[in-house]
Amino acid sequence: MTKVYPNAGFTGSHAISERTPKLSVGADTREAILTVWKKSLLFNCNGFTVFDGKGDLVFRVDNYMDGNKGEILLMDATGKPLLTIRRKKMSLGESWLVYEGETLANPTLSVRKSVNILNNKCLAYVVSGNSNNRNIIMYEIEGSYSQRCCAVYDDGRRLVAEIKRKEAVGGVVFGTDVFRLIVRPDYIRADFAMALVILLDQMFGSSRRCSS
Repeated sequence: MTKVYPNAGFTGSHAISERTPKLSVGADTREAILTVWKKSLLFNCNGFTVFDGKGDLVFRVDNYMDGNKGEILLMDATGKPLLTIRRKKMSLGESWLVYEGETLANPTLSVRKSVNILNNKCLAYVVSGNSNNRNIIMYEIEGSYSQRCCAVYDDGRRLVAEIKRKEAVGGVVFGTDVFRLIVRPDYIRADFAMALVILLDQMFGSSRRCSS
């Protein structure tokens, strides 16, 4: 079996302590390629575990079942909270707020599921969490999450992140629980990109079926 997590570990000299983990970026492409595994290593259950191109742990979500209760915590490798993702109550359609750390004041991002039947390519819109700027779209997500084929564009239609199926060495294709997240850190924070993955899974993945 191909190894999914070559250097998995939650503590040690290589643990990440910065609020936004530093990623290895290709010199030519300016891309960071992450491997996302829809599994919590800590509890051996639903969650997310994310590795960089060197096989080092960069992100984790261990309280994923709490997503059914409306709150998910994205952490770094050491368990330090990076973002709190909370479902917005009393809103039309599906809408989520993203906060820095564990604070629940002044959200940074607001993400809502697209209900535009004239643009069926669009899955979700991302706007500023600032109430004064919520009509300005920061990012737009297109594609098919079930097929693990999504693209995130900024307001200038630059491709800033992608979700793609992961192929192991030898051409063996993983299932949908293991996939690639390609991030262009010059245009989007890596933790923001991972938050969008979590929200796509809430909107279109197995967690939606479990909570419905």
